[in-house]
Amino acid sequence: MVTEENGSPLPPCGPVSVKRGGRSTLSRAWGRGEDRCHYDRGVREKPPAVQALIPSQLAAAVTERLGLASEQRLAARLREGDASLWGPEGTPEIANRLGWLTIAERMQDELGAIEQLAREVREEGFQHVVLLGMGGSSLAPEVLRRTFAQRVGYPQLHVLDSTDAARVRSVGGAVDLERTLFIVSSKSGGTIEPLSLFAHFHALVEDGRQFLAITDPGSGLAELAAQHGFRATFWGNPDIGGRYSALSAFGIVPAALIGIDVRRLLAGAAEAWQTSLAASTAHEAGAETAGVWLGAALSALALAGRDKLTFLIAETLPGLGLWLEQLVAESTGKHATGILPVAEEPVGEPGEYGADRVFAYLPDLGAPDPALEERAQALAAAGHPLITIATHGPEDLGRVFMLAELAVAVAGWGLSINPFDQPNVQQAKDATKRVLADYEAQHSLPQAPSAGEASVRALLDGSPPEYLAIMAYLEPSPELDRAAGELRKVVRARTKLTSTFGYGPRFLHSTGQFHKGGPPTGRFLQLLHDAPSDVEIPGAAYSFTTLKNAQAIGDLDTLRELGRPAERVRLEGEDPVSALRALTAMIKEPT
Repeated sequence: MVTEENGSPLPPCGPVSVKRGGRSTLSRAWGRGEDRCHYDRGVREKPPAVQALIPSQLAAAVTERLGLASEQRLAARLREGDASLWGPEGTPEIANRLGWLTIAERMQDELGAIEQLAREVREEGFQHVVLLGMGGSSLAPEVLRRTFAQRVGYPQLHVLDSTDAARVRSVGGAVDLERTLFIVSSKSGGTIEPLSLFAHFHALVEDGRQFLAITDPGSGLAELAAQHGFRATFWGNPDIGGRYSALSAFGIVPAALIGIDVRRLLAGAAEAWQTSLAASTAHEAGAETAGVWLGAALSALALAGRDKLTFLIAETLPGLGLWLEQLVAESTGKHATGILPVAEEPVGEPGEYGADRVFAYLPDLGAPDPALEERAQALAAAGHPLITIATHGPEDLGRVFMLAELAVAVAGWGLSINPFDQPNVQQAKDATKRVLADYEAQHSLPQAPSAGEASVRALLDGSPPEYLAIMAYLEPSPELDRAAGELRKVVRARTKLTSTFGYGPRFLHSTGQFHKGGPPTGRFLQLLHDAPSDVEIPGAAYSFTTLKNAQAIGDLDTLRELGRPAERVRLEGEDPVSALRALTAMIKEPT
């Protein structure tokens, strides 16, 4: 745990201890000379961006990395968009992927048209907006949908990023099709999932005025929108990768449609730069901004073996962990290195975690949660690194988005990788294409047996620094989320394994990059369950159930080709939640 120089433990919410030259330098993270917890001063004092409690045995590695960041003028070069931070001149997907640094300012010119569309949609009586997207095109809207309460007079947002037939049918049944606006969202314009979903809903709603597109200029989706007479097409920025696009049209257009103050969201990006300059936690250690401090520290901790970044997030920010998960995993998980983001994992006792964890705690200063605060401080007291990123709740999301993007870009520098490419994502896409091509030729999919009890137990018999990825090709639901959480708790209690949980095919565009390109320490449990009734995809030779199963087969085959331990369990019966709980009960029983 963090200590004063005399060995006494620091108080909760106290100063950061960073050793330099054999001495401890203390930085008051919540106000100079003050040790009181942050909740009582959140009203009268703008919070700092970052507070950190770093165990003394890890402090030297963090300090060294911060010193290097200072020597290389990282903060200034980041502001300048210096592509040489991540690779030599001409390296693909660096210099042409830095548009996120200035997108908040550039979006100001687009707000007039976006806000005009939002007024038209309200005046015409639309009650629902359904976003058809995947990965970077859907995760920021999903955070905004879950975080902001629905505003009176504005349509309700639904985000559909699944190829599960039951999920497709459920969303279609939850809306009044005649009073629904559909957003087809895809940067490349060729992603199979949103195009398949468009084909389904356009067969039900043929009026092109009920559709709009968000895509990069010149894409296949842009041509599709023109062909079908879409109400509008909003352009993405080719100089921004999908996971860095939250403050571009991909996040701002759906936000405006449901009445969120998008000008406030965009203003938060500037605040991420400004507040970090005034409130960085460890100025004397060489960090000029909180984003630089956070990214440099995370990379140093990962290289020291603390590479499982576990999020503890205020209940007022639901879904934020899923957005952070993609940003961190897809940016850093490559070339056998990376930081594994751990989102929506049930919080446990300090002794249940392995020595490979870092905890990122994001409280809402306007809605204190003493129980979560106590849990976070207990983890720090037990010797786990704890980094607190203070927020002001939903209205602060623009700042949080930008701060996280800055930090993850810097973490890429610290890990000596390019945080803007995704070299392994295409593997699963290509595998899916091969499976679908075989299906079209043979009219059947390969049949892989479900793993037996012995194989599942062997798969779960790991230990840190390994991790377990639970990959659910199932209909998403809160009940299934809870059942997955129960499984994760059982595995952690038995083995201290870190676990992640993701719905397929969503995670293929997120943690899928880390699974295949990150450290070869993953163990993979694939869960499958099909809806009792299928949904056809107009114009395709396969249905949604076939597409989902092809994606699952391609993913599993790719993992096994890479030598990753991976097993498939098909959940039997009509209720996948009960089947998953039965699997958990089996694992819980002693052998």
